[in-house]
Amino acid sequence: MFSGIVEALAPIVKIESEQGNKHFTLRNPFADGTTIDQSIAHNGVCLTVVRNEGDLYTVTAMQETLNRTNLGVLKIGDYVNLERAMQLGDRLDGHIVQGHVDQTAVCTEVRETDGSWYFRFEYDTTKEQIARGYFCVDKGSVTINGVSLTVCDPEVNEQMSKCENEKMCKCFVSVCIIPYTFENTNFKYIKPGTLVNLEFDIIGKYLARYNTLLK
Repeated sequence: MFSGIVEALAPIVKIESEQGNKHFTLRNPFADGTTIDQSIAHNGVCLTVVRNEGDLYTVTAMQETLNRTNLGVLKIGDYVNLERAMQLGDRLDGHIVQGHVDQTAVCTEVRETDGSWYFRFEYDTTKEQIARGYFCVDKGSVTINGVSLTVCDPEVNEQMSKCENEKMCKCFVSVCIIPYTFENTNFKYIKPGTLVNLEFDIIGKYLARYNTLLK
């Protein structure tokens, strides 16, 4: 379990492929180190430390994870947002984040707004996915690349009212980033066309599922 408050940025120094899996080796930014079997969120994806050598550690992503997230397009030298698992008793400064990415989105707009930054993202969805809680609400929470953020101006394409359950429709979500978050996460590297990870609010998913079961 995570909070969406990124602790550090780390560069990828090595990527190894093994059948359908990829092993990512990163430079360890944590002064107190890491341990084997420790859970760390990488761009919002919960991965387990499988190797720990000096100032480097390695995690493994399976094919399913690579297909559903942006980990599959990462390259050596790319910087990844990191957060270690929450400890019981700590303050929940962000929101409840599972580290289970729901899908990816593509950045369509980046602009500076009087000292802060505005980002707009586009993602595909269906009416069936929305019924399962895969959507954003204004002023609600969303996790983008592991960062807990407040939604502003969620949009559903005008096609949404016409599309059938099996038909993909375009949705949009926007967030505003304060300068500190921009400088201390990989949002400073995001530009139009960049693929990011989305995790929708788990509470919203439970409520959507509950309402579906009541029908």
